[in-house]
Amino acid sequence: MTLSIDKFGQVLMSRPAGKEAFLMAKAYILDSLKPSEVLSLDFANVKVLAPSWADEFITGLKTNYKNKIEYLNTDNESVSASLKTVLSSPM
Repeated sequence: MTLSIDKFGQVLMSRPAGKEAFLMAKAYILDSLKPSEVLSLDFANVKVLAPSWADEFITGLKTNYKNKIEYLNTDNESVSASLKTVLSSPM
């Protein structure tokens, strides 16, 4: 399953917004995710990604789902730096 992160906006900032985005994704998209299915997070068209938003969203995913997660279109410096920060810290 591919989840287009820009559906939550092009400027993604703050923990509350990241948590709200995770809860929306969980309610409307992720409950149909099969256990063996790879979850692809597509960051195309995201202009700003704050580490706090990414931490809330990705931690929510990893806590609630055991699926493999892949990250697509992470060339934007804001996206790559935030993902590097979030993914390198222990969860």
